[in-house]
Amino acid sequence: MFKIKSLILLLSSLFFLSCSSNQPNSHVKLSVGYIGGEYDGLILTNLLNLHLKNFDMLDKNSEYEIQSSISHSQNVYVTNIDNTSDREKVGSSITLKIYNKNSKCFVYSYSDDISQFYILASSDSFNSNKKAVEKIKYENTNYFVKNFINLLNNENLTCDDKK
Repeated sequence: MFKIKSLILLLSSLFFLSCSSNQPNSHVKLSVGYIGGEYDGLILTNLLNLHLKNFDMLDKNSEYEIQSSISHSQNVYVTNIDNTSDREKVGSSITLKIYNKNSKCFVYSYSDDISQFYILASSDSFNSNKKAVEKIKYENTNYFVKNFINLLNNENLTCDDKK
């Protein structure tokens, strides 16, 4: 009985491994250029490096370099008439461009905006407001990077004056 259970477990694990190893590998290798923006730029750089490395697309000596900028904004909204539920909207914008160093032109451009809300605590001394903003910024940046890489797998990187 133990042998049968072990064989079933082995076969099922092989099945799951075979399904997870079919990730699309791109033939394009990219490097990540300097990204400003202090802490937000550091998070973007780390996420780009991580995801590119996972897809085997990272090469520091590549002719293609990712140039990027990211910004976040915050606005307070009152959502009802009696002013009992204040929310803060955190908006994020990103621009990612791929520059071909050999041809000296941009070969791909990606820009996107996204926003999320959270319920604002009534005092500035609450750490929950700061943690919520940090988490939303990280989630937005992670969304941008994943979307950029998924769209990039279907693109042909050639110089074009319109990009």
